Amino acid sequence: MNKSTGIIEFHYLVKDFSFSHRYACKLFLQQLFKKEKLPLVSLRYIFCDDEYLLAINRQFLQHDYYTDIISFPLSAPGEPLEGEVYISIPRVQENALAVGERFTRELHRVLFHGALHFCGYKDKNAAQQKAMRAKEEECLEAYVVFRKKLNAGRK
Repeated sequence: MNKSTGIIEFHYLVKDFSFSHRYACKLFLQQLFKKEKLPLVSLRYIFCDDEYLLAINRQFLQHDYYTDIISFPLSAPGEPLEGEVYISIPRVQENALAVGERFTRELHRVLFHGALHFCGYKDKNAAQQKAMRAKEEECLEAYVVFRKKLNAGRK
């Protein structure tokens, strides 16, 4: 991947976890940032467990609770994005069960959620949460279409 599209990396701190279609997901995320007009230098997704993410939540955000995702911009506002997104796999699994969703779909929702935060979407109040959920759904639907086109192009 070249510098004009930005580098997206996946890092695994949990055992026995990986997900399929990583390449398609990276390409889709790059397109999302282009569509949102946010230049991307690099974005690292770190897949971890609950305790790892709880420690980050306590240390950096002074929050003493479990969460599924924390996003950290590493670049200054207005600069091309460099960032990290930490995702608790056990929390995503639990959330998927709680809402009756497939784990893979919930994982992609969280991946897109992190990217959308960098694009300026918030979720601090009810109106913002509603807008964020709508944007996540839009991304999930667009990703399905994107993957189908990508697979058709490879045949």
